[in-house]
Amino acid sequence: MSEVSEVSGASEATRSRTPAGALMVLAASVCFSTGGILLKLVPWNPLAINGARNLIAVCVIGAFILATQHRIRFNLTVLVGAVCMAGVTTLFAVANKLTTAGNAIVLQYSAPVWIILLMYVFFRKKPGRLDLITVLLVLIGILCFFFDSLAAGNLPGDILALVSGLFYAGVFMLNQFEKGDALSSMFLGQLLCGITLSPLVAAETDFSPGVLLAVFLLGAVQVGLAYIFFSIGIRTTDPVTASIINAVEPVLNPVLVAVFYGEMLRPLSLAGAAIVVGSILLYNIQAR
Repeated sequence: MSEVSEVSGASEATRSRTPAGALMVLAASVCFSTGGILLKLVPWNPLAINGARNLIAVCVIGAFILATQHRIRFNLTVLVGAVCMAGVTTLFAVANKLTTAGNAIVLQYSAPVWIILLMYVFFRKKPGRLDLITVLLVLIGILCFFFDSLAAGNLPGDILALVSGLFYAGVFMLNQFEKGDALSSMFLGQLLCGITLSPLVAAETDFSPGVLLAVFLLGAVQVGLAYIFFSIGIRTTDPVTASIINAVEPVLNPVLVAVFYGEMLRPLSLAGAAIVVGSILLYNIQAR
């Protein structure tokens, strides 16, 4: 796990210029952005929601694996990736219920900062001046969320969303390690969540058509289709470039929730969102 996999591409510069990969990451980000509003529309326990949507996603990704004859890999790197996959979907589902959708997605978008730290830990890529400035700015933005959430009672959700960003960073880096395979990790992580959490659906009482449709869309589109696009895209797109494109999600997600659910960011959280998203975008633009 100390070397970048040859399977993932020849070099970061080459991969970052692949337009097809970038378009796939963009398509994934648009699918991901529907999560906030769909999760709000399902009045279930968030763990039950995550179990059901991952079970549906397993069917979608399983069909894609069969159609493409992709061989599922089993090794330590893939299993760690599966844990990251399970962690990001579970923690985000819970956080989305405990705090605002805007808080949850923007704090999850701290992933590029975690990537900077993980690149140092695993590849000894020391953070430069720009890296350190970006980390500092993101921390300031995160503190805005936390101060706002202390008053609103959303702090537990914000903490879970921040930790989900760490797992999300792991998902971005699935193809960076030798023997890594993004699609295998995603399939196994979703299978883990589906098997362990879907039985909780039996305790729910609201199975109206609207709720069932939202759950289906969460599984088929927001997780299943999104991660198919994502796994294809990151084969030819480096983590930094992918994180630039992924800025679509933290912008579109709260917009959809505000329009269709009426949930708005509080002023201090809105300032924090601008700092987090803006600083990461500027970092990625300057780093290219």
